[in-house]
Amino acid sequence: MNTASPTAQVLIALIPIVGIVAGGVVVFFYLYWNHKKSELLIRQGYVPQRLFDLDTFSLLAGLLNLSVGLVLSIYFFLRGGLSPSVLGGLIPFAIGLSLMVFYFIRTHTANRQ
Repeated sequence: MNTASPTAQVLIALIPIVGIVAGGVVVFFYLYWNHKKSELLIRQGYVPQRLFDLDTFSLLAGLLNLSVGLVLSIYFFLRGGLSPSVLGGLIPFAIGLSLMVFYFIRTHTANRQ
């Protein structure tokens, strides 16, 4: 059996840590510069348009999580009965259900105003 040296094992263990830290730094500076850009545009009197539609995203994510969670719950229930493995399907089902409730509450209150 060929085992790696302790130095190689340390370097292999550091690769994901360095990747996560570098990714975090990139995301931080992207968010920071995007905030500064929006702040500057608002100071100059221009209101930037939102490119992200929260209603559509919550509907899509809710439907996807709801359907995947339902299928996984049924599969795990039929495979192993009522066991902790059913949580693997109930958790995305609950997330999807809550996103759908959020979508319907948001659209209902927006139509009322």
